[in-house]
Amino acid sequence: MAKQARAVQTRRAIVEAAASVFDDYGYERAALSEILRRAEVTKGALYFHFPSKESLAQAIMDEQTTRVRVPEGGSRLQALVDITHQFAHSLVHDPLSRAGTRLSIEGVFLNGVHPWGDWFDMVAQLLTESKEAGEVLPQVDPEETAEFIVSAFTGVQLVSEAITKRTDLRGRVAVLWRNVLPAITHPGVIIRIRPEGATDPAVALDDEGAGELATVAPSAS
Repeated sequence: MAKQARAVQTRRAIVEAAASVFDDYGYERAALSEILRRAEVTKGALYFHFPSKESLAQAIMDEQTTRVRVPEGGSRLQALVDITHQFAHSLVHDPLSRAGTRLSIEGVFLNGVHPWGDWFDMVAQLLTESKEAGEVLPQVDPEETAEFIVSAFTGVQLVSEAITKRTDLRGRVAVLWRNVLPAITHPGVIIRIRPEGATDPAVALDDEGAGELATVAPSAS
């Protein structure tokens, strides 16, 4: 059992080190030697868990959508707004989120799959639930709108990163929602949706303990 725990810790150390290196240098310039140095592990330990740099990048990108916690119950549309604020918060504080986003923006396609699929699915699922609850207008296509929202968020965070190193990102995300919500939300509902978020993202993400952003997206239908 102790050996298994050590293996889990080693894998985690490698993923976190790789995230910091990808965040600093991008995929092409990221050196395995620097990942080994930051993780403080041997080359054998790294290759035991990850046979290639590509597999490391895949692990990081697979974790992107686990960096938000979808609120249980309540408005699904507000939940969607809230998880964008959570991810904005994690982009400031979490190297893994930044690394996954950088890899996605750099166009690192792994196994021939584009890097945005999990985000598209998560947002589309929440929009579908919102539509079923009468929050979202009947003419809204969840899949099409999900791709637009993810794309818009990506652009907003890039501008924020370039201008202020993302220190103003949450405010910019609120502006995004103030412009998007009137186009997709039922008039009787919009007054109840808070574009600045209904919850504190730092608190929502700290439920699993300091330093580890958690958990889970709804499964896509």
